[in-house]
Amino acid sequence: MAGPSFPSALLWPMLAAVSASEATAAFLHEIARRTATEEALRPPLVRPDWASDNRVVLELPTLLLRDFSTTQEPQDAASNHPDATPPPTLICAPYALHGATVADFAPGHSLVEALRAAGRTRLHLVEWRSATPAMRDFGIDTLLADLNVAVDAFDEPVDLVGICQGGWMALLFAARFPGKVRRLVIGGAPLDVAAGDSGLSRLAGTTPLSGFADLLRLGDGVLLGQLMLGLWGPAPTSPTAIRRELQLGEADGGRHDGARHDGAPVDAAEAALMQRFRDWYDWTVDLPGTYYLQVVQWLYKENRLARSALTALGRRIDLSALRLPVLLLAGRDDALVAPAQVTGILDRLGTPPEGRAALVVPSTHLGLFMGRTILAETWPGIVAWLDRPVAAPALAPA
Repeated sequence: MAGPSFPSALLWPMLAAVSASEATAAFLHEIARRTATEEALRPPLVRPDWASDNRVVLELPTLLLRDFSTTQEPQDAASNHPDATPPPTLICAPYALHGATVADFAPGHSLVEALRAAGRTRLHLVEWRSATPAMRDFGIDTLLADLNVAVDAFDEPVDLVGICQGGWMALLFAARFPGKVRRLVIGGAPLDVAAGDSGLSRLAGTTPLSGFADLLRLGDGVLLGQLMLGLWGPAPTSPTAIRRELQLGEADGGRHDGARHDGAPVDAAEAALMQRFRDWYDWTVDLPGTYYLQVVQWLYKENRLARSALTALGRRIDLSALRLPVLLLAGRDDALVAPAQVTGILDRLGTPPEGRAALVVPSTHLGLFMGRTILAETWPGIVAWLDRPVAAPALAPA
């Protein structure tokens, strides 16, 4: 369940109480150090609103399937799918620190909005439920099985768009159920952690698994999102940081890399947008302990997915057997997932060369899904790639 951050004054003794080894204690000490600058108390956190109208059409133990479909004409008629009805598109949101509204944050900063404007009018999204203690034993297979049920609701192959931690889940699903995915787009996901280096992969690789396991005691078998907020890196909540994440340029539409010398809002609307981002960032989801430890051990420590050594729902996943078209999107300035950790998987896939595409764009991690410029300039091209009647060649970087 989501809730206010742990007061730093209380965090130290709690962490010390659960530490079981010197290595674990050092890890927990680092959590306390990184959260020491937080305010002692925070106001109650409010669940972020969706920017776009939607309705829940399916409820499963691990997820909600949200329908964002629209009958409106796309803004760019040239990007329309050549057929009368576009294929169903399913966004696989991340199951990590923040909620699924990362894909529908605000007008002008919404992947949902960008996909619909480009002609993807049959659009759904998988939102993973924040974990309760009753979900502590849910693992990757549990999520994958529910995702399979959700995809079956379409009665035809979907174009699957996996973002952040939802990206490796999308790849895993496509490899496990290749007949259910028409084309695959993955953005900002750690697919091959050995191919690059990031602070997140270093933390996962060097911290004993017992350190992560001990954290679960604080949540009755669940990883509390608020506890991990300080480890995710410095909160990008200053005006300059928010401007960079959301790619807010000058009022005349200039640079999107923090062009204003102080990053201050240019007007009341932008000030409200920045506060909306702070509220969004502060709201976290909790994760089932089993799932969390599997991700740390199998994906980050052992790199099983990239090595085709991961078993999902009783079958070993062999990426070389995957044949469907795949496009990978990475952020050049992504501090959480290095570009090579996204694109390095491409040569391991069995997809023919003409069906592979990779883009590395000037963006932070969140900017891939929230950034005004990337959403306006890069994602329409990705939809055009999806719309091609035959496997598309690689796109040129934006």
